[in-house]
Amino acid sequence: MKLLVLIVITIVFIACNEHKNSIHNSSADKKDKSLKLNGVWELVSYYHYVNNKIADSFKTYHGFRQVKMYTDTKVMWNKSVPSDSIEWFGYGNYSLDDGNVELTETLEYGSEMMRRIIQEKKEFKYEISLGRNKFSQIEVDNKGNRLYSENYRRIE
Repeated sequence: MKLLVLIVITIVFIACNEHKNSIHNSSADKKDKSLKLNGVWELVSYYHYVNNKIADSFKTYHGFRQVKMYTDTKVMWNKSVPSDSIEWFGYGNYSLDDGNVELTETLEYGSEMMRRIIQEKKEFKYEISLGRNKFSQIEVDNKGNRLYSENYRRIE
């Protein structure tokens, strides 16, 4: 009888330990997936920085819409400004550094206005703050001081 109880306890212990490991691995997988840019994001606000601290914030106004779409390597964005007849969109490649701290977007083409900008500058580097359902791309000056950020929420 003691042997049977010992066997049952051993089986329960092993099963619980395997369940614990599968939960741990599942959580790690979810964390890794949640820290990717893959998906569709909508601009919701801006931050203005002074001395690397948020000095002011602005929400997007009614009718304005900017959406970014990321795959594993590609980015495309578009902006609709109701009071402006200029079209804004861009397409290209992007990369995140290993620590998800720096986002680099290299645009290949865009709307007429963006083509003019791309002729002068194709690569855009940002500090990035990435969460599961939100991210901020932060413009920094050549000394590393934060200037402003665009803040996005995941919509898909």
